[in-house]
Amino acid sequence: MHRSGGAAVSAAGGEVRRSADGDAGRFGVAEPGAPEGVEGPPEGGALVAGLTPGGGVFVRTVADETGPELAGAAAAAITAAFAESRAAGILHLGAAHPRTELHPTLDWWRDFGTNFAAAACAALDPQDPEAPAQPEPDRAWLYEHAFAAPPMVGAETVSPALLRQLWTELVEALAERGRATEGGAGPWLRQQNEHWNAVGRVWLHLAENRRDPERPFAFLATYVDRTTGKAEPVHRKLARALTVFAGRGDKRKLRNLLAPLHRASEESELLRQLISSGAIYAQPIYWTSKQALAFLRETDIYEQAGLVVSTPDWWKRKSHPRPQVQVTVGQRPASRLGVDALLDFDLELTLGGERLTAAEARELLRGTDGLQLIRGRWVEVDSERLREVLAAWDRVAERVESDGLDFAEAMRLLAGVDTPGEGLGGDDLDGAQVAGWSQVVAGDWLRKRLEALREAPPAGEAAREAGLHAVLRPYQERGVGWLLALRTLRLGGCLADDMGLGKTVQALAALLVAKAGGDPGPDLLVAPASLLENWRREAERFAPDLRFLVAHPSRIPSAQLAKLDGRRLRGRDVVLTTYGTVLRNEALRRRAWRTVVLDEAQAIKNPAAKQTRAVKSLKAGWKLALTGTPIENRLTDLWSLFDFLNPGLLGAEGGFRRRCAAMAHDREHGYRPLRRLVRPYILRRLKTDESIVSDLPDKTEVNAWCSLSRMQAALYGESVKEMKQRLETAQGIDRRGLVLQFLMRFKQICNHPSQWLGDHDFDPKGSGKFERLREICESVASRQQKALVFTQFRALTEPLARFLDGVFGRPGLVLHGGTPVKKRARIVEQFQHDEGIPFLALSLKAGGVGLNLTAASHVIHFDRWWNPAVEDQATDRAYRIGQHRNVLVHKFVCRGTLEERIHQMILDKREISGEVLSSGEGAALTELGDDELLDLVSLDLDSAVEADAA
Repeated sequence: MHRSGGAAVSAAGGEVRRSADGDAGRFGVAEPGAPEGVEGPPEGGALVAGLTPGGGVFVRTVADETGPELAGAAAAAITAAFAESRAAGILHLGAAHPRTELHPTLDWWRDFGTNFAAAACAALDPQDPEAPAQPEPDRAWLYEHAFAAPPMVGAETVSPALLRQLWTELVEALAERGRATEGGAGPWLRQQNEHWNAVGRVWLHLAENRRDPERPFAFLATYVDRTTGKAEPVHRKLARALTVFAGRGDKRKLRNLLAPLHRASEESELLRQLISSGAIYAQPIYWTSKQALAFLRETDIYEQAGLVVSTPDWWKRKSHPRPQVQVTVGQRPASRLGVDALLDFDLELTLGGERLTAAEARELLRGTDGLQLIRGRWVEVDSERLREVLAAWDRVAERVESDGLDFAEAMRLLAGVDTPGEGLGGDDLDGAQVAGWSQVVAGDWLRKRLEALREAPPAGEAAREAGLHAVLRPYQERGVGWLLALRTLRLGGCLADDMGLGKTVQALAALLVAKAGGDPGPDLLVAPASLLENWRREAERFAPDLRFLVAHPSRIPSAQLAKLDGRRLRGRDVVLTTYGTVLRNEALRRRAWRTVVLDEAQAIKNPAAKQTRAVKSLKAGWKLALTGTPIENRLTDLWSLFDFLNPGLLGAEGGFRRRCAAMAHDREHGYRPLRRLVRPYILRRLKTDESIVSDLPDKTEVNAWCSLSRMQAALYGESVKEMKQRLETAQGIDRRGLVLQFLMRFKQICNHPSQWLGDHDFDPKGSGKFERLREICESVASRQQKALVFTQFRALTEPLARFLDGVFGRPGLVLHGGTPVKKRARIVEQFQHDEGIPFLALSLKAGGVGLNLTAASHVIHFDRWWNPAVEDQATDRAYRIGQHRNVLVHKFVCRGTLEERIHQMILDKREISGEVLSSGEGAALTELGDDELLDLVSLDLDSAVEADAA
């Protein structure tokens, strides 16, 4: 059932609609979580786009400084279009908003729609305008466009295959609109924006004229009035259109045909002169190379106006031959490794990657602008610009000769993030101009080092020889190999595998190999306090040879922690601590570590936070970050993480922001330079990857170890004392009832003090389980996955749901024994098919059997039934026939309490475990003696309570 405490996904502003074939991948979503009745996005923010895990495209309004505010009719129309379907939204963006200023995420989708609309115009048959257009996408362009995707929610879902599927949907969406519009798709496109003219196309041709060396090019304008049976255009000279259409009295068709030509002339002086003189209607016009180059440089203007441009094969936008300044970095070995390495720097003039001779270079630089024949082919030459660019690089070379070129600068140059005009010389040259006339390549030494990262061999055998007690899956072996390659190069890296893929065991394997290599230790491992026990137990299981020291006030008094020195660390391989301890403990920050590993590294995403600054001050020979949260979706988070891993790689924060702002408006390259720059240092595998799926079990179970808050520990301890006193006088059936009563109390206290006290407060900070639930679900939310949260207490479902509403940022659903039977099917249907519903909180008895909830890929047992069979039945609501995802099961256990001891009994298969399984929950426990019972429920305060929550 939906609860009034959270906003529902509305029919007008946020309904998720299915296409006719029911394909969830074709969802379009507008404003997930918008209040019911809202007709458009709220005022006061940027309208942004993102992707759901199923490939649905959603739009919503957020406070975002990287894009313009968009409100009113345009925003409402875009929102409504995406509410219909993702294809309808993209087609609307491309057809109706070619010039609207949009947020980079929408701008990228608009470029996709615009490219499609242009292809559709070219594909429409002028003799049968009502026939649907069947444009074919350019496969190379699809790949390039996917790679240029801006940071946005769900960016990792983008792929050429997804764009290809979307293209097919756009074909059908345009055909549907053509069927509903008199005249077909052409008139519909013109209704959206005059930019599109699909009645006929004017072609501008440029060809070589080899018979006249003085005027070696010929220009001709034609139009297409029909296509052949093979869809080849039939060209007519443009002058013929004046005669044919005038003779028919069809001035409207003539006006429509010539409209793109006149539109282009508004921005092109060359075209304006050709039209005003009437030369464009004449026989071929013969041009000099300089005139031809002026035409070629304006092809973008012509195409954007709706004209078709035909040029010689050797001229291709983005890749036509032109002389360039080639900069080679890292040809010779550097004196040291890591981000502090200094690389050599070499300049030369090249053509098509081939070095020009000194004589050719001199001739080129003193020659005239235009097209020149060099080595038998036509080449674009701008001598003045080339001299400017060469001079700019010469100034960089002078600076490098005195100061050196560090690794970070070299990598920014290679990626195209930096140019002499942007951060490397203080020149006034525009970065795009420099990039067009220069190329940066990796020299032999640097290229081999980068290839070592891309092609790092699996390191499973090395890890086993170093003492790893685990059989790594193939993708994990590749991950360890990648980590070791980074460590060899002294470059920091981020292992960002999806939750449940084994980041912990891969990191432990890397630490074991580092230890075996003989480098002086120890390593420092920083994690949230709630994960200290997880790390300790995983290390005992997989890497027992690693000697751990838990540097935390719960294990070592603060006064001793402050004096942590070499004597205390002698014989230790890994120091395990928390982010809060690093902030407060100068001794940890003062020491140089072999390796620093950050778990849940999103903890340093805020660069201004004191905790972030403290962690970044840590000194280490190698740095590793672990996170299951996508890190490329927010630019600030990405910069902060890399400022820790490889300081300087992304430059200063202010400069990074300026570069990203420029990328947002770079329609040719988008964010490709940034992605090229960071890609070598991020390894992210998803459970949906084809190379991963075959490696995984269908269901993975993990224990989520939780601590107690101070209030929980106090209530638990008092309850143990009270139980001891009352057991002294209880007998027979009264004793059994008393034991069951206290067992239930201990469970409630472990969940949250308010559940036992009945005060309805449920402050998340009062419960270690609530804080652990937040950590897990924040990661689930970041990947837009769904979760089932089971509890055996009906009264706890609502507090859990209210808490999770805030974690996910949108409301979920609740199902318990009080839910009317008729509503249960509706809840299941909504959870299964509405991508806007992130979670379902269920009571175990009501939701543990009979339901099909395969939309969830995470199952969380917030409290334990103590009967594995019952828990498995509940898990099977998600893990069943029809489930196409790998399911990750999280079992919450409070350390040092009754929960941990029962959990261990079940694992050990002791005799009492069988009794618990065969009888009612807790019934067998009532038959234990007083001492055994008190030992079972006693509180291990050191283990149960963390000194801080950081």
